[in-house]
Amino acid sequence: MTKKGRLRLPARLARSLVFAAALLWLSGCSGPGDNAAPATLPPEQQEIGGGPATAVPSGAPAATASPEAAAEPAVQAEVPPLAAAYADYFRIGAAVEPEQLEGPAAELLKRHVNWLVAENAMKPDAMEPAEGSFTWERADRIVDFAKENGMELRFHTLVWHNQTPDWFFRDEAGGAMVDETDASRREANKKLLLKRLDSFVTAVVSRYKQDITSWDVVNEVIEPGDPDGMRASNWYRITGTEFIETAFRAARKAGGPDIKLYINDYNTDDPVKRDRLYGLVKEMLEKGVPIDGVGHQTHISLEYPATERIIESLEQFHTLGLDNQITELDMSLYVYNDLSDVGPEVPGDILQQQAERYGELFDALRAHKELLSGVMFWGIADDHTWLSTFPVARTEAPLLFDRQHQPKPAFQAVTGF
Repeated sequence: MTKKGRLRLPARLARSLVFAAALLWLSGCSGPGDNAAPATLPPEQQEIGGGPATAVPSGAPAATASPEAAAEPAVQAEVPPLAAAYADYFRIGAAVEPEQLEGPAAELLKRHVNWLVAENAMKPDAMEPAEGSFTWERADRIVDFAKENGMELRFHTLVWHNQTPDWFFRDEAGGAMVDETDASRREANKKLLLKRLDSFVTAVVSRYKQDITSWDVVNEVIEPGDPDGMRASNWYRITGTEFIETAFRAARKAGGPDIKLYINDYNTDDPVKRDRLYGLVKEMLEKGVPIDGVGHQTHISLEYPATERIIESLEQFHTLGLDNQITELDMSLYVYNDLSDVGPEVPGDILQQQAERYGELFDALRAHKELLSGVMFWGIADDHTWLSTFPVARTEAPLLFDRQHQPKPAFQAVTGF
């Protein structure tokens, strides 16, 4: 139940029955393992079976617009441009796919943001699906659009445990590196993997260093439930933390001193995860690893986490002299484990609650503008959001613009100061 009590008793009962039915169905499928994340974890980050190989990717391809949303009105010219409202505070951006760079979505982007990131087009599997074979076209389209419209760019992501092609982790004979038990061959595999990583980072950064100002170098390497609090990915199992050092050093060498390099993660508001990330970053800085900032994904819900905890995390990393960026902001209508659906149209009281929550968050961010350099939404409007299909297909409305690209109460709350 929300603090405003938006659900009356019959509705709560109905939602409980839906959830119970879903749990019965899930009992015959893979479920969270012994190291499953807490219920406060953003839904897209829950790992099925407790292992990284089956984790659902952050920013997975979003659902396409529904037919009723296809004939949408023109962008409202009378509302203030979002990025302009924050010109004295920080950049405002949105994640995009190349297909959104034409038509109404493109017009919305041109009017309201001054910063872009690729939702999927710059992840490793999209950039180098086969060793030595790069595919630049989709990424280039985003870069070209940003340059044509005077927008800055950030890169997401050079290193991740998901959406990385399998060839990275195969030895010279084609076997899985993680299965090797011979010590000398494991060392050879580590060297090969780090060499491949260095080559990949160097090629990508060299291509885009003049166009992209901030880079997610490594993404989601902390997992408190795994040994040492480090995600037990193929990267970590084969190289320890050397892959992190290698990636940052290669990015700096290829990109020079002017690009900004970030370590990006989710649930950075959680004290346990935040402190483990803080310890890792501090250790890396002491080794001379060139980390410029921390990216905080900030996939949140109507009720969680407390805004104060988001600010506390920004403050903690700021003490290291690092920049902060909110990199994947959206606000689900549902808390984790709630598999219900609000219905085809989002009720007005929920939209108002969302507006109040967004307003509170941005009030706090403006009051602490020295802590961060940008806020990136994970999308621009509700007709294109990965949350529409995860964890189940249902109505979602996590952004400031609705499915017809019109400003929602949340937009008014964010800009009406």
